[in-house]
Amino acid sequence: MPQWWRPRRWLARAIRGLRPPLRVVHHEDYRLPFTSIAARTGLGTRRADFALWKLQVDGALGDRGLWEAPRASLSSVLRVHTGRLVESLGDPQVLGPIFGVEPWDVPVDAVLDTILRAVGGTVDAARLALSSPGPVLNLLGGFHHAAPDVAAGFCALNDVAVAVAVLRAEGFDGTVAVLDLDAHPPDGTAACFEGDPSVWLGSLSGSDWGMLPPEVDETVLPAGTPDGLYLTALGALLDRAPPADLWFVIAGGDVVAEDPIGALGLSEAGAAERDRRVLRYLGQVAQVWLPGGGYGPNAWRRLALTGRTLAFGRPGHIPGELDPLRLEFERISGTLSLQDLGELGDEWLTEADLGDLFGPTRAPRRFLGTYTPGGVQLALGRYGLLEHLERLGYRSFAIDFDQVSAGERLCVTAATEASDDRHTVLEVVVEGLVSRQLELMLPGEDASARVLFVHWFTLRHPLAAFRHGRAPLPGQEVPGLGLAREASELLRRVAFRVGCVAMVMRPAWYHVAVSARKAMRFVSPDAQARFVAIRRDLGHIPLVEATHAVAEGRVCLNGEPWRWEPALMAAWADPDRDWSGHEAVPRLSDAVCVTVLEALT
Repeated sequence: MPQWWRPRRWLARAIRGLRPPLRVVHHEDYRLPFTSIAARTGLGTRRADFALWKLQVDGALGDRGLWEAPRASLSSVLRVHTGRLVESLGDPQVLGPIFGVEPWDVPVDAVLDTILRAVGGTVDAARLALSSPGPVLNLLGGFHHAAPDVAAGFCALNDVAVAVAVLRAEGFDGTVAVLDLDAHPPDGTAACFEGDPSVWLGSLSGSDWGMLPPEVDETVLPAGTPDGLYLTALGALLDRAPPADLWFVIAGGDVVAEDPIGALGLSEAGAAERDRRVLRYLGQVAQVWLPGGGYGPNAWRRLALTGRTLAFGRPGHIPGELDPLRLEFERISGTLSLQDLGELGDEWLTEADLGDLFGPTRAPRRFLGTYTPGGVQLALGRYGLLEHLERLGYRSFAIDFDQVSAGERLCVTAATEASDDRHTVLEVVVEGLVSRQLELMLPGEDASARVLFVHWFTLRHPLAAFRHGRAPLPGQEVPGLGLAREASELLRRVAFRVGCVAMVMRPAWYHVAVSARKAMRFVSPDAQARFVAIRRDLGHIPLVEATHAVAEGRVCLNGEPWRWEPALMAAWADPDRDWSGHEAVPRLSDAVCVTVLEALT
C-alpha cells in the first residue's frame, strides 16, 4: 500500500469515530462494456470504479468494507421478471436501445454479466444491511425503470424488486421502504410493487410521466428546482414516510443542474446535503444506498460524495481538478518496476537505450529502449486494458515492435472467440525528439527538452461494424474501443518512464482532441482558447455531429467559416506537474475574448 495513503486512513478512522463502518459492494465488471455509450448518452462507463478509488484513498471503507458482488441467479431474476423479458435480453437488438447504443456496440455476454453483477450486488447489500447496523452502498444499481415485463432507460432488470423478492424467499417478512431520489420517476419499481402493501414507495423527481399508481407518494418538482426548495420537499416526503424494517435509497446523481439528462437544478453541495439529511433521518435502520442515474464526466464525484457522507456523516470536499483515473494509474505504476517492464535489472536507462531513443534510427532492441513485449503485456493487464478487450470478445493477445519511417511502432493484435484470424486492436507510432525539432517551447523548458512525439495512435474494434446509417468519425475505419482516456494516460506514463518531460501530439480531428483533453492541453494559448470556446458552444451537440461539422467547415468563428487546424497538444510526463500559472492555459474568460463560436451553418 502506498505510504501516502496511510495518514489519510488514520485521519479517516478518527473522523469516522463510533459511526458504523461503511460497507461498499462492487465488482470489476461494473464497468459497462460499451465503447460509444459515454459519447452518445453521457453515461460514464467507469463511474463505479472512479468513486471506489476515491473512497479507498479517503479511508472511507474501513478495514473490511469492500464486498464483491456476486452474479444474480436466473431463478432470482424470474421471481420478478417474466421469462419473455429475460430471454429477450440475449438479443443485442433489444439491449442496444435500453442503453441508448446501437446493436453493434453490444457484447451481449459482457453486458449481461454487468447487469447480473449489479442485481446480485443489491441482493447482497440488502443481506448485509439486515445483518448489522449501518448503511451499505452498492456502487451500481437503482434500476428503477425496469418493470416485470419491460426494460428501458438504462435499466434492464429491477435490482431493488429482485432483492426484496429474494429476501422474502429467504424468510424476511418485514416492511420495506424505497426512497427514490433520482431525477426521474420510478415507473418500473412502481409496477414491480403494485398491490404490495408491505412496500412504501416515495419519490422526488423533476419529470411528470403521469403513469405511477396512486399509492406511490410522488412529488414532481419544477424544472431547475434549486437546493432550498428541493430540501424542503424532501423534508415533507420524509415526514410522510412510514417506519420500515429495510430501506432502499436511490441517491440519484442526476439531480444537479449540470447533469445533461436530469431536469432539476441542485448544486453538488445541495445533493450532498440531501444525502446527509436522509442518513440522519434513517439512523441505524437497515439501509441500502444505490446510485441510480448520473451522467456526464463528473457523475463519479456525486457518487463518491454520497459514499463520503455515509462514511463520515458529511461529504467533505473533492477538488474539481481531481482525476481518479490518474490517481489509480499512479498507484498501479508504483507496482511495476523497470525489471517487470523490460528486464533491465537495477539500472533504469543506459546511454545505449537513450541513444536508441534520441539518436540514429535503427531497429530497437526494446520499444523505446525500455519495454519488452512481455513487459507491455504485463502493463496492459495491470492497467485493465486487456480485461476490457476480453469482455469485448478478444483473446490471445500478441505485442510486436518494429521500426517505421516516422519512428517506433507498437502493435497489439488479438484473435477472437469465433476465429483464430488476428486483428489489430491497438497501434501506436512514437518518436523521441527534442523540442526544437518541433519548434515547440514548453513553459519552463528550453529547446533541448526531450519529448515523446506521438505520430500515430489508433484503438480499433474490428468486431464491431457501423450499421443503421451511423456515420464513422472522420478518419475512422472501424469503431473505437472506448479506451481513449486510459490509453492517453498510459502514453503519458511511457513518456515519464523513458525520461521525457512531456508527451506531444498533433490531433488530426476535433474528436481526437476532445478525447485527449483530460490528459493534454494545446501548447499555443490561442489554440487552447479556441478549443475551449468550441467545446463550450458545441456542448449541446453530440460529439459525432460536432466533429463532422468542424471537419466539413460548417462551423463559423467570429462569422467566418473555419475548419479544424491541427496544433500541438502536450501533457507533462511528471504526474505531479500541471499547467497552472502558465500562459498556455488561458482562463475561460480569455478564451471567450480570443475567439467565439458564432454559428453552425
